[in-house]
Amino acid sequence: MRASPVTAGWRRTVTVGGRPAGYLEVGQGRPLVLLHGAGGRGAVWARQLEALGDVARVVAVDLPGHGATGGRGCTDVAAYATWLQAFLDAAGLGRVVLGGHSMGGAIAQTVALADPDRLDGLVLVGTGARLRVLPRILELFRAGMVEGRTFVAGLSYSPATPAGAVVEAEQALLETPLAVTFGDFLACERFDLMAEVHRLRVPSLVVGGRDDRLTPPKYAAYLAREITGARLVEIDAAGHFPQLEQPASVNAALRAFLRALSTPDGFGIVTPTTDSRPRHGDVSR
Repeated sequence: MRASPVTAGWRRTVTVGGRPAGYLEVGQGRPLVLLHGAGGRGAVWARQLEALGDVARVVAVDLPGHGATGGRGCTDVAAYATWLQAFLDAAGLGRVVLGGHSMGGAIAQTVALADPDRLDGLVLVGTGARLRVLPRILELFRAGMVEGRTFVAGLSYSPATPAGAVVEAEQALLETPLAVTFGDFLACERFDLMAEVHRLRVPSLVVGGRDDRLTPPKYAAYLAREITGARLVEIDAAGHFPQLEQPASVNAALRAFLRALSTPDGFGIVTPTTDSRPRHGDVSR
């Protein structure tokens, strides 16, 4: 497995609520703030930090209890969203393009509904308007069993994903305390914006892996259908972590989205037809 490319030069710290919060930052220009999912950390966006610094100020956040940010983590998405808004203030970030993966996408949607004037754009990767969790995942993490990590990892990637491509995700899941990851999955289980996501009026990019078994493609299709003007990009040979499994495709989509935000009438509309009433991690659907 290859070593993480994340260098010490990317590491930043800011005080949020009296406690240090860690994040990674590279580049200049329009801020692109990226949020990780359950049991993750900012380094799961390593390929985007590497590739997009020429078109954006890329900021990958460690949420409370994850990575270099202390604390106990949260057990509901709204609490993470409140913390994130405080982080944006503390880091001196005004209007941003806010992106999130999985649970991070739930946080991003919550912020977009609560404070849309703060956002220039919204990027939703491997996520949904509802994120119910497989009972077995909750059982294993509630019991503090390390097998929970293996179970989740076994569902996370495409069969086509090469060895070593997802080292950042694997390391994050391994090093995040089990109790924090359990709290994350509880937050996902409680999250449901199915009846509200249609109110989003922020330019949005929705990205999903065609081989995603945790948030299947219909989740992305539902978001793209419900969010006015959303653009849907489906990634071949990618599971739940397309930003790591197929970074070139995801980076191309992000680069095009960022450029479209700066171009009059440059943002298209995609209207998928797939029906969706999703259950997060339900591989039977």
